[in-house]
Order: sequence, then C-alpha cells, then structure tokens
Amino acid sequence: MGYTKKEYGLSEAKQWSLIIKDSLKYNISILEFYQFDFINKTHEEKLNWAGTGSMYEFQLKANPLSERQILDDKRLFYKYYKKFIPNTLYQIEDLNDFIIEDLLNHHQKLVFKEASGKCGAGVAIKNTEKLSKNNFIAYMKENQFDIVETYINQHVAINQLSPSAVNTIRIFTKIDKNNNYHVLGCRMRISVDCEVDNLAAGNLAAPIDETTGIINGPGIYSDITKSPETNHPITGTKLPGFQIPNWDKIMEMVKEASLLHPQNKSIGWDVVLTPEGPGLIEGNHDWCKLVWQLPVNKGLKYLLEEK
Repeated sequence: MGYTKKEYGLSEAKQWSLIIKDSLKYNISILEFYQFDFINKTHEEKLNWAGTGSMYEFQLKANPLSERQILDDKRLFYKYYKKFIPNTLYQIEDLNDFIIEDLLNHHQKLVFKEASGKCGAGVAIKNTEKLSKNNFIAYMKENQFDIVETYINQHVAINQLSPSAVNTIRIFTKIDKNNNYHVLGCRMRISVDCEVDNLAAGNLAAPIDETTGIINGPGIYSDITKSPETNHPITGTKLPGFQIPNWDKIMEMVKEASLLHPQNKSIGWDVVLTPEGPGLIEGNHDWCKLVWQLPVNKGLKYLLEEK
C-alpha cells in the first residue's frame, strides 16, 4: 500500500475501495490485486486473470479431494512416481543405524522435509558433517520432519545459472474432458542467493518456450517493488536466450507422468535436471497461479476453460 500510494498517489482508503470491489468482482485475493497490477488494467483485462478463488474452484474439480493425496503427501508421491524420481527418500519410521550411517558417510548434504510442506516451507538442507548418528532422529523429531532425502546435484548448465539451490522447471499440465493432454505453460524457477527456488521465498520465475526449452523473457519477482531481471543478480547469467538442456526428454517425462495417474487432471510439475537427465521433485495439485501468469504478464484463465 505504501509503494502504491507513492507511485500512484492513491490513499489507503482508495486502495481498500478498489481492492474490495475487484476481489468480489474478479475472485482474487488482496495481494493479487497488487501482483496482477489491477490498478493499470481494464475490466476486459482483469477478466482474464485467474486468482485464488478461480484456481481453488478449478483445482477442486480437476484434482478431487479423494485423489489428490498422492500429490499432497511427499511419501505417497515417492511411492506412485518413483520411476521418475532421481533421489532416495526415507521416512523417519524406516530409519535405522545402518541407513543413517550410510547417509552420513556417502552424502555431503541431506534434505529434511515435512511430508505435506508447501512453497519451500518445512524444508531444511543440512551438511552431514553437522549431524551424527546419535542425534539424527532427535533432530528430525524436534523439527517435525517426517522424511529425509538425498541431495540432488543439478546439471552444470543450471548450476552456472544459479548455484545456491536446486533450481526446478515448473511445467503446468492439463488433461481435458476428452482425455487429451495439454501443456498450460513452462517456467524456470531461479534461486537468488537462497536454498530454495520458490517465488514466495523471494526468488525469480522466468517464462520458457514450450517448444524449444529456451527462456524467452526476464525473470520476475512476486514483490511488486522489485523490477524484472534480464540477468541473474548474483551470477550475471543472461536469462532471455538461456537454453535448458535435454528439453525433449523433460517434456516426454512430464507427459508420461501426467498420464500415469490421470484421475488428477491438472498438475504443476517440479522438474529437476541432473547430469544424468531429468527427474521429478514433486507434483502440485494446487499449483501456483503467480508462477504461471506473472512471468508472461498475462492472464491465462481461458486455458482452464473446457471447450
């Protein structure tokens, strides 16, 4: 509100008036009023943006509550999509001294997670030198971690783009009422001096050309006070024109995964690219409308509608 008051001369009272009107009329949240830049959009443009309300309604229908658990629980996701997952997952109840010793002796880093954590929350990346066999389980229980995973080494090209985290490619897919498969968009999630790559944690997201796998626009933040980046702010790597390796294999894998359990019809896939090839990190039934729309600066609600 302070930024908008300074930029546009709109009082807080006036902003609240606009927010209430637009949230009711276009089914968006308070933050989305700012993130979607509704201050500068016409009525016709606003109609195109999918906000929290619209996404909830669509995803509830596309991914029924009775079916989405295999995506919501990381333990079940590992079970049902194991063939696509490049690392190993252990549940806390499965750990024993032998497994813990093996993890500590053969891995420099481990990733601890809550089974249902979202947006990078409930995640800790620890150097194994800071852990011991004696305090391993206690550390997990104290921090409410249900699972531990082996750390993934990303492809050298992605590491040169941003080495602070494992950077994932978000691919949005949809299976329509006639069981036809569609790609709704592809985005590169880029960490900025952060251990996770989520937009909600202050990182970047950039659009990817679905056919070529080339980043075709600047990286954007969800923070409206920050300008888009054409170069990575830490590594300096140019974003537009950046070629993601193994793109054909990535798209083939995502299509296969999407059709494996088609009872969930619209998924936001997090894809990692390792030196050995692509793999899946997770599939999101409640995938983010910000990562989907903000990088292309365009409302994409029409892509959700059945023809």
